[in-house]
Amino acid sequence: MYKAVQGVRAAAVRVVRAVRVRAQLGAARRDAGMATAEYAMGLVAAVAFAVVLYKVVTSGAVSTELQDIVKRALDAKV
Repeated sequence: MYKAVQGVRAAAVRVVRAVRVRAQLGAARRDAGMATAEYAMGLVAAVAFAVVLYKVVTSGAVSTELQDIVKRALDAKV
């Protein structure tokens, strides 16, 4: 009877190992697209930030201030 228990235990260990391996492979497959999704979200955020920055820099008040800063820098005496 002891050998029967060992056989059942060994079979259970094989099943648990097989389930773990399949779970790890499944997790790897599910995570494979995450890098692409994160990359796309980062790209969208960067483009949105660039658009906002462009709008701010090309607005009238900021544009005038930037031109004044450049003029003062070029007129500076060394």
